[in-house]
Amino acid sequence: MDATIAAISTAMSASGIGIVRISGENAMDVIAKIYRSKNGKKDIRTVVSHTIHYGFIIDGNNEVVDEVMVSVMKAPATYTREDVVEINCHGGNYILQRVMQLLLEKGAFLAEPGEFTKRAFLNGRIDLSQAEAVMKMISSKNEFALQSAVKQLEGSVSKYIQQIREQILYEMGRIESALDDPEHYDLTGYSDELFDKTEQQIVSLQRLLDRFENGRMKSEGINTVIVGKPNAGKSSLMNILLDEDRAIVTDIAGTTRDALQESVRLGGLMLNLIDTAGIHNTEDTVEKIGVDRAKQYIEQADFILFVVDGSEEWSDEDEQILPLIAQKKGIILLNKADLKAKVSELFLKDKLSWDTIAFSNETKQGLQQLEQYITDKFERGDLQFNDQICLTSIRHKNAVMQAVNALHRVEQSIKDGMPEDFFTIDLMEAYQQLGLINGDTATEDLVNKIFEEFCMGK
Repeated sequence: MDATIAAISTAMSASGIGIVRISGENAMDVIAKIYRSKNGKKDIRTVVSHTIHYGFIIDGNNEVVDEVMVSVMKAPATYTREDVVEINCHGGNYILQRVMQLLLEKGAFLAEPGEFTKRAFLNGRIDLSQAEAVMKMISSKNEFALQSAVKQLEGSVSKYIQQIREQILYEMGRIESALDDPEHYDLTGYSDELFDKTEQQIVSLQRLLDRFENGRMKSEGINTVIVGKPNAGKSSLMNILLDEDRAIVTDIAGTTRDALQESVRLGGLMLNLIDTAGIHNTEDTVEKIGVDRAKQYIEQADFILFVVDGSEEWSDEDEQILPLIAQKKGIILLNKADLKAKVSELFLKDKLSWDTIAFSNETKQGLQQLEQYITDKFERGDLQFNDQICLTSIRHKNAVMQAVNALHRVEQSIKDGMPEDFFTIDLMEAYQQLGLINGDTATEDLVNKIFEEFCMGK
């Protein structure tokens, strides 16, 4: 990490302000070569840390490239724990590129994606879980995703995991001490004690696993699949929720042959809407593929919008949908409520124990009720988002699962009456697996892979 790095840290688009960031032990020397104060007398290398200075960026011919404000932050109280300089330029792409070019000419190296945050991790300012939270904050699309990322950045996940790791480490140390010095450390009755402690750790970790789906939905949005027979009004509903003509709508049944996916914000929630092909028996090859895909999306769905054409009699096509969605959470939209009803809400209640909303794609009757229903269900209902610590990363989930499996093996060894030194093997496995979350036991390849997914300049 000896190299001084630089990158454009704002989006490459025409805007009022653009920021170029520099970090490294030579950051002050690099900026001094291209910065000139208003009166030309200030040496930027000698200024007080955490101050901002007005001046100009100049090229090799001493010509002004841009009028800037330069923020100086000296180690260790910086984002990377290295000397950091941020140049606030005018936001034109050409200006930013010219400033970057000058920095590279004066000894800086182009930063890799996520390299500033990677240095913050390697220099011990944040752990790996907190580093991942930085990118989650940047990519968050709703209030819940942002709240979850902020809590993770504050160390909520790290502290929870670290507490359990310290408990495991203590037990390993106790066993090792007894094995090395049996005259002073007695393990009589210890197996039962360790079993109880291991069970408590498993319960604590299992809570995280049980909340994973909540955490995923916080972070990525609620996978909401629109289901129904052909021509029930699924695509029209999609367009209404998106407030645009995204899906093709005709009076011809089977217009949608593949799944359409779009995201829409609903209050503080993000819905990942999926409009599927109408489910029915068909010999058409393309339609059949669409129906099969619809069934796959139903299996993966967090929430189902079951659209029923209330202006037609209940059909075999409606009936064959029921077993596909019976174990899911969702709501029935009794569509075409502006027409004479041939299906009643009472009839539907006997078919499926979901709530029903009378709906009309034509008049938008029931739209506000639907939005309120979804908001209530996920904000205050059985899938409530709250202040509990949630895992939002599949990487974290897998690590916790492996740790739980290792702790179960400890319990099995105790039940089988194995010697105490057998316990330490699986205790160490649990300890190392949990260490992958905060980065203590992460390999260099894993760390590099995680930061490769970051945006440039962060």
